[in-house]
Amino acid sequence: MKLPKLVASSSCIIIIWVLMIGVAVESSHIVYPEYQTLEAANVKQVYRTGYHFQPPKHWINDPNGPMYYKGIYHLFYQYNPKGAVWGNIVWAHSVSKDLINWDALESAIYPSKPFDENGCWSGSATILPGDKPVILYTGLDPHNRQVQNIAYPANHSDPYLREWVKPDYNPIVQPSPGMNTSLFRDPTTAWWTEGHWKIIVGGRRKKHRGVAWMYRSKDFKTWIKARHPLHSAPHTGMWECPDFYPVGENGLRSGLDTSRMGPDVKHVLKVSLDETRFEYYTIGTYDLDKDRYTPDNTSVDGWAGLRYDYGNFYASKTFYDSKHHRRTLWGWSNESSVPNEDIQKGWAGIQAIPRSVWLDRNGKQLLQWPIKEVEKLRKDEVNVSKLGLNKGAQVEIGGITPAQADVEVTFSFESLDKAEPFDPSWAGIDAQTVCRLKPSTVPGGLGPFGLLTLASEDLEEYTPVFFRIFKAQDNKHVVLMCADASSSSLDPLPYKPSFAGFVDVDLHNKKLSLRTLIDHSVVESFGEGGKTVITTRVYPTKAMHEDAHLFVFNNGTEQITIRRLKAWSMRRPLRMNNNMHY
Repeated sequence: MKLPKLVASSSCIIIIWVLMIGVAVESSHIVYPEYQTLEAANVKQVYRTGYHFQPPKHWINDPNGPMYYKGIYHLFYQYNPKGAVWGNIVWAHSVSKDLINWDALESAIYPSKPFDENGCWSGSATILPGDKPVILYTGLDPHNRQVQNIAYPANHSDPYLREWVKPDYNPIVQPSPGMNTSLFRDPTTAWWTEGHWKIIVGGRRKKHRGVAWMYRSKDFKTWIKARHPLHSAPHTGMWECPDFYPVGENGLRSGLDTSRMGPDVKHVLKVSLDETRFEYYTIGTYDLDKDRYTPDNTSVDGWAGLRYDYGNFYASKTFYDSKHHRRTLWGWSNESSVPNEDIQKGWAGIQAIPRSVWLDRNGKQLLQWPIKEVEKLRKDEVNVSKLGLNKGAQVEIGGITPAQADVEVTFSFESLDKAEPFDPSWAGIDAQTVCRLKPSTVPGGLGPFGLLTLASEDLEEYTPVFFRIFKAQDNKHVVLMCADASSSSLDPLPYKPSFAGFVDVDLHNKKLSLRTLIDHSVVESFGEGGKTVITTRVYPTKAMHEDAHLFVFNNGTEQITIRRLKAWSMRRPLRMNNNMHY
């Protein structure tokens, strides 16, 4: 994603306070102390989402400690209760029975003890035997060292877990001698093997080597650092917000408890890379005897690796949903507007729609799909089928609210012969660069074709989500999926990237599918059943509310057929933290 330095800010980022001409600098990101306690007097609704998770106002970032406990879903998240920029971070707390309607509770964790007096940053939840939840989180001590702390519910019988207690024996994990104490954070959910609880903590060593430090405990109170990390990789930089969990093989869609091991199980290691502001994951094998994780030869560590999302999606966290036996993924989608605009509108940040995640049958990548519950918000269904699109076609889809919609479409084509050559010089560049070189306005052979979302009637503004198919030198085909924000707004200030990813798909049946969730300032798209996912944030000045339009289009010489399209308007949840107190 590489957000501009004036936009990006996260609790997963090391804070280095350097006073330069009165401006505090946070690592490579600029902090705005003069705005951190600037209360939002008026909250502007223009760009606020209709069905995504967000509080009524102010700044949010990382999702923390999601869990399902005694019939209640819990989501904690990094929140500034005093302003619309990063700062004054607490663990805000919301609860739900369906992951759609949310009620806010009092903040669960906030700076109050020496071991977290300078900050309460990201972490995870673990449910111990006896149905006892605990939270592990990063605190900043009086010396601004990053240390790992534990918190317990004051009352385990309370399904809402309204109050949390931080024991005085914190911190439970401290940086070892020689460690960079400002690069040691974000403890994971614990797993149980070989008579020990185990966690990893993100870090960096030797300048650019990312590392997942491992710790073991028999009682969840005394933790011992392992002799070697679970995994590390050179040239990847700081590993933030790590996540480590099992997935079933052979296309099993059911999720697995974090402590599940066995011959039919692979493991996923996800890290958020501060240097790129993207998330990357590998699929591999967890060796219980050596306590080491090894990625498969189809998975690459670092910048060339697989991503959950090729767009604006960061600091994610999964949990095992025992109610529906699934692995559920939460992720933060930051604003792409500049801070002054965030301050004017009184809020910043949303959580992406929760996703189910599982291992593809081919074993090479994960698949993601919006949780089933979001479909309860659908209304006003529109159907289109067997619609041919010649080159230059733009057909409007009416009958829904295009600014707040859910769209599923399957495209088909008769032949692959018109796929344009994949330039050999592109072999060393990423999909995002190819998308910039080949946007939706550049005609092709087989594509570009897809959706024009959040479009103005005159198409001065639109956010295209589309496929383009190339033919490589080995006669194999390369499928590019783009979500291009460059034409999304006439406002020159927001960051408007051309996000993109390649889709690993067999085209023998000559069709591609796309699902797109549209919600005023966010467009989340799932290509080919969730093989490639892209989230983008946009801020149209004309294509807003009732003035937004939705089109299907084709700009390639090969005719594209809308084999099946279903679209729905989306209702607002009945409750979205409306009861939040500040």
